[in-house]
Amino acid sequence: MSTTGPYSVYLLRHGQTAWSESGQHTGRTDIPLTAKGEQQARRAGAVLARLRGTSVPPALVLTSPRQRALRTAELAGLAVDDITEDLSEWDYGDYEGKTTPEIRETAEGWTVWTHAIPNGESADDVGKRAAAVVARVRTALLGGDVVLVGHGHFSRVLIATWLGLGPRDGVHFGLDPAGTSVLGDERGDPQVRHLNVPPWDWD
Repeated sequence: MSTTGPYSVYLLRHGQTAWSESGQHTGRTDIPLTAKGEQQARRAGAVLARLRGTSVPPALVLTSPRQRALRTAELAGLAVDDITEDLSEWDYGDYEGKTTPEIRETAEGWTVWTHAIPNGESADDVGKRAAAVVARVRTALLGGDVVLVGHGHFSRVLIATWLGLGPRDGVHFGLDPAGTSVLGDERGDPQVRHLNVPPWDWD
């Protein structure tokens, strides 16, 4: 069970990239945000501020080392405390840069959740990274909110891990570019407070 007290975990997926728009799997490839992605990141910062409802800085802000995450954090107005590979996207190995239809030309019915990834990470591998992040987050939550800026598939695994589910259960949680999700607990039971709040312009 989680113990977050009055504090919450805010997951922010990076803004749009050319590959997120085309559906190409983007793991370690260090691709930048598009102009639209930069606009989304700025708006996501306003959404995050509204969701938090306080001017008190988060106790901890972590981001993936990929530039699409770092730039999203910057444009969202976040002061990053640490950059960690633990928040990196799923390593897609030989499927890096390919779309699901392309992968299915040689691997019938393939999904990242159910099938092997040659020279990449398994769901269990990603789940171990997510568990390490959750352990760090729960300690930090004793002092305030935590903000995590990262990627789509990994953040979905992180949500599942927070809820005590297996990494493959991340399939049930959708996350769009620059979407914000909020995790917490209710009387000791972990919960999703908000899922995939879009980067609206809340002026």
